Amino acid sequence: MQQELRHDSRLRAAASVIYDAVYPGPEWAPVSFEEAERRETVHYRQAVEAALLVRPVLAERAEQLRLI
Repeated sequence: MQQELRHDSRLRAAASVIYDAVYPGPEWAPVSFEEAERRETVHYRQAVEAALLVRPVLAERAEQLRLI
């Protein structure tokens, strides 16, 4: 998982946005995205999983926009 994010800056950015949206403060997640990434916390893994799940949907949408 960590390896895939190192090579895909858009996927990492998506995971970071998801992390910050779902865990908006210390009452939800005890550390920042960068620290969670370093420690590979459950919060981080869930954000990455969500980013991986949404990637095909976003790619499909981008393809639709190009056709317009």
